[in-house]
Amino acid sequence: MTELPNVHVRAEVLAQALPHMQRYDQEIVVIKYGGHAMGDRAAAEDFAEDIVLLEQSGLKPIVVHGGGPQIGKMLDRLGIQSEFRGGLRVTDEATVEVVEMVLAGSINKQIVGWISAEGGRAIGLCGKDGNMVRAKRAMKTVRDPGSETEQVVDLGLVGEPEHVERGVLDAVLKAELIPVLAPVAYGADGQTYNVNADTFAGAIAGALRAKRLLLLTDVPGVLDKDKKLIPELTVEDCRRLIADGTITGGMIPKIETCIYAIDQGVEAVVILNGKVNHAVLLELFTDYGAGTLIRRG
Repeated sequence: MTELPNVHVRAEVLAQALPHMQRYDQEIVVIKYGGHAMGDRAAAEDFAEDIVLLEQSGLKPIVVHGGGPQIGKMLDRLGIQSEFRGGLRVTDEATVEVVEMVLAGSINKQIVGWISAEGGRAIGLCGKDGNMVRAKRAMKTVRDPGSETEQVVDLGLVGEPEHVERGVLDAVLKAELIPVLAPVAYGADGQTYNVNADTFAGAIAGALRAKRLLLLTDVPGVLDKDKKLIPELTVEDCRRLIADGTITGGMIPKIETCIYAIDQGVEAVVILNGKVNHAVLLELFTDYGAGTLIRRG
């Protein structure tokens, strides 16, 4: 008899999830799974459960994963010395081979395996497959601390998406498979490029006019100057917070990806902590947002 109240609570939770499931029925949701968020095995298995449940509930999830920490470990293991310019790693020919091996190989197939173990049907791809994502060389700017001027930095074979051919993904989703995408792309010159996973996910979400783009990271979301979570922002709010110094550092490119995706037709983007148990389900299937929601306004 003591189990009955718990059973009733679970049934109530499922009932409350129904309107959220209906809202996302047959909608595309792109989830970027960060390198640091992948570090814990139990959390990774929870993430895989979430993805399978989304697909079984009628959504069309697409996973884009990172892998920066894993790439760094493999470079160290192989004795490949990295060059840094403006604090950013330069991707040369030797490095991009390792990037492709780790991202499109071991990490990609590991995530596919986790999803398969939970009963899902996933397929691992990268931007080069089916000419899915064409990239161009990215030129980054960094502020010189001495002169306070912006300087252009050549990071080698680091790319940014130039075109997304959605036909491959449409075919995969039609076959009721879960695409797991590594952010490696090709250039018009046939060169392989390493693409930032956030940027890659934003390009995919924009090209497919996704209902949601979720950026899983290792922070709760966007924080104010008192380090408290900001639950919701408009695009205009984001620009203002960058201008006044509230949003700084690595959060700026994430916000720029959010703005780009929304400009391309994505309804909303969420930045959330991927280390929270079942963060994806909390965000999509409950009234309790798990991070910062960003809308057009």
